[in-house]
Amino acid sequence: MVIYKYNYLLVLLTITLVSCNFKKNKIIEQTMLEGETTMLVDETITPISEDLVEVFQSRYEGKIKIASNSETEVIQKLLKDTSQFAMLSRKLTFQELNVFKNKKITPKITPIAIDAIALIKSKNNKDTLIALTDVINFLKGQKSTQFKGLVFDNPNSSTVRYMLERAGLKVLPDNDVYSFKTNNEVIKYVAENDNMIGIVGLNFIYQPKQSMRQFINKINILSVKDINKSEYFSPNQNNLAEKKYPLARDLFIINCQGFPGLGMGFSAFAASDVGQRIILKSGLLPVNLPSRKIIVRKKINNENE
Repeated sequence: MVIYKYNYLLVLLTITLVSCNFKKNKIIEQTMLEGETTMLVDETITPISEDLVEVFQSRYEGKIKIASNSETEVIQKLLKDTSQFAMLSRKLTFQELNVFKNKKITPKITPIAIDAIALIKSKNNKDTLIALTDVINFLKGQKSTQFKGLVFDNPNSSTVRYMLERAGLKVLPDNDVYSFKTNNEVIKYVAENDNMIGIVGLNFIYQPKQSMRQFINKINILSVKDINKSEYFSPNQNNLAEKKYPLARDLFIINCQGFPGLGMGFSAFAASDVGQRIILKSGLLPVNLPSRKIIVRKKINNENE
């Protein structure tokens, strides 16, 4: 009977140890380059997130699912632990950081690119210049002789939040300001309706889906004059680098995983030379311009000799 009890306790101990090891392995099965996770992404920068994830997955074993939502939804899900890692066009606020502080987690914030808010108009409207003051005044209720209305992607988006901050407002006005659901819907609407200004993430203009190319060909990206300035600048890489375009914004990967998982690995990849080259090719501006290797030859071979 004593031997039976001893064997029973031994089996119980073995099962407990196996169970603990299984749970431990489940916890650490995600490394910086392996495993599976979800990255929350601000919908206005979805194309560049897809580019980075595609190349990352082609090089490493890690699998990252992209969940694109409005900025407000991404933040809410990040705070609720739906996912602990996100790509956003702003840093976390003091209140948001406090949520993670209470969980004893310090978010790691990695700047990866400079993006821009693009103002677009139908090509049927020949004027390709716009003063930021006119847009802000329109948001404050003043009419404009240059356009009939403003079109946003969605009330909870980063583009809305950005423009409201520039205008010093809390909410969008009720009259002549419209919102859809996605950036593509804004582009399509503006392409088909004259005298409307669309406000979208630049990433969607430079990297459209095949189905959107017909609408991209029907719009112009406007050059913008900043408040109290005299020159107009378009949102190209040179003007972003020289800080001339007035509606530029930084992009970040915010990792709240609290352990060396795929969030950390992907952040390092996006900030690496390879990741920065992907961003450069996308039309956005990388935070660190990739180095160029120049080979100096003492002698130039003449192929005609």
